[in-house]
Amino acid sequence: MPPKLKIRLDLLFERGLYWASGRSGVVNLVAAHKWFNLAALKGRTDAISMRREVAEMMSDVEIATAQREARAWMTSH
Repeated sequence: MPPKLKIRLDLLFERGLYWASGRSGVVNLVAAHKWFNLAALKGRTDAISMRREVAEMMSDVEIATAQREARAWMTSH
């Protein structure tokens, strides 16, 4: 894996951890799911299980919101 791609995958995954853990002082499951989803889509396999774990704590509406935000991010980047 090229170094630039690995760094990008790590950043996407780290953003998921940031929001899932509440490091900011606030747990934001929608944001965590979004970033884990993006990391998984880009090939970070451990993000799949993290996304699944976060999704278990979310409503269907929250999951749909996170997926919409991930698609919007993909479109703009």
